[in-house]
Amino acid sequence: MPADATTEKPASTGSRRRLWIWTLATVLVLGAAGGGWWWWQARQQAEVEEAPAASARLPARYIPVEPSFVVNLADADASRYLQADVQVVTRDPATVAALDAHLPSVRNRLLLLFGQQQAAQLAQRAGKERLQEVARDEVRALLRAEGAPDRVEAVIFTSLVTQ
Repeated sequence: MPADATTEKPASTGSRRRLWIWTLATVLVLGAAGGGWWWWQARQQAEVEEAPAASARLPARYIPVEPSFVVNLADADASRYLQADVQVVTRDPATVAALDAHLPSVRNRLLLLFGQQQAAQLAQRAGKERLQEVARDEVRALLRAEGAPDRVEAVIFTSLVTQ
């Protein structure tokens, strides 16, 4: 019987060693998984906190180009007129200052642009929207030529009458 008792002890020691290795491996894997999860959550939280700061936009500023525009349209068959109240939209304070400084030139460019239009073009919404886009591009080009900031988002009509 003493021979059987000796053979059981090494098997018991071996299984304890294997149990200890598996326990240690399990703890290491769970620890690594927990650490990875914690790192991932911390990184996600940092991105969420940075996102509002990066996407925070300044409020829109509407700069009126006064007085109202009154121009003859380019219709050959009759005398037609356009009356428009225009505002320039930007969110950039430097562009607001540039618009204030160059407002007479902006007004001149828009007068020339509006005088090239025909009543038939402005009868439809698409024609008015196209005119807004072209007017925005004209204002941007003028500011760019003056070396000023040109972050103009839109040129909008607050009133538009053709007669």
